[in-house]
Amino acid sequence: MDHVTKASVREAGTDKFYNAVETEGHSFVMDEPVFMGGTDQGPNPFALVASALGACTNMTLRMYADMKQLNLDEVDTDVTHTPSKDGHQFERVITLNGQLTDTERARLLEIANKCPVHKLLVSGATVNSRLNEDSP
Repeated sequence: MDHVTKASVREAGTDKFYNAVETEGHSFVMDEPVFMGGTDQGPNPFALVASALGACTNMTLRMYADMKQLNLDEVDTDVTHTPSKDGHQFERVITLNGQLTDTERARLLEIANKCPVHKLLVSGATVNSRLNEDSP
């Protein structure tokens, strides 16, 4: 069975966009930057999506490299999100440190595109929304 991830997000305090997040035993805040009307007390939603893509990429590459016993010492991923009138673009720059052949490096780039967050972003997802029947 697949792991189900849940998050509870609540407006918190008097700041316009400040939200408290609880997910899988972790707590953090989200906000918007000042130029968007927030107070910049936490990352904005797109920063978290970009972070999720970067972390998922690193984790996927680490699992593959360990499984194949590749000499990957460290992997770092920088992600830039750019909104446009045509949608959203994420640019991912992956740095592979270690004694790797050109063939191994090319294969790791292929594997990066198999990370679950990458696949989610390029294929889309279904979002079912409903109102809480218990709300006043």
